[in-house]
Amino acid sequence: MALKRNGFSAAARLALTATVLLVTACAHTVQVDGEYPEPVGEQYPLNVGYYLSEGFREFTYHEDSEDRDEWNINTGRAQQNLFQTVLGAMFTESIPLSSYPQELPDNIELVIVPEVRELQFTMPRETRVNIFEVWIKYDMYAYDKNGDQVANWVITAYGKTPTAFLKSREAALGQAINVALRDAGATLYTGFERVPELQALVASKQRALSMKDQPYGEAETTD
Repeated sequence: MALKRNGFSAAARLALTATVLLVTACAHTVQVDGEYPEPVGEQYPLNVGYYLSEGFREFTYHEDSEDRDEWNINTGRAQQNLFQTVLGAMFTESIPLSSYPQELPDNIELVIVPEVRELQFTMPRETRVNIFEVWIKYDMYAYDKNGDQVANWVITAYGKTPTAFLKSREAALGQAINVALRDAGATLYTGFERVPELQALVASKQRALSMKDQPYGEAETTD
């Protein structure tokens, strides 16, 4: 007969312990931390503020489906580093904003606000190849200093990595996410001027700067 203590039999306690260990073993936590290079190229001639919300800076993706283990993937710190680096280098002047739309600096011409729309990943057993693949989608919003929306566009990023040279699935997935974030940074820089509203804004500012630099008031002389 099984011995009982505190209302539980030894067999019941053993089963409960095994269940807890199984659940713990199937839960995976990935903390993504990355440092990213500044974009190489000319700056856009704009004075821009950018606002990274608390939800953006602390973003964690949680998945607990029937056909997968539990995954908790924190990309907040990494994507904060990425967007601070890229947006901080893209423009003539870039100002991080602690709040929006309150208390904007007077010289701000545009405010950029990114949001995470979606994060997806596939595992080696699903793709039948020994890699993790990651897709991240960001909604990008641009506002004027009065808070009116100027443009919105989508950035889609992709990354993959083999698991063969890494110690764990968590490390492999983390590396794939870092590759995807680098892709997001490159797309952010190269794709900014392809948004029609932003292309028009940049062109208008370039014309204004060109006219300002032209000599003024020179009279033509004739013999």
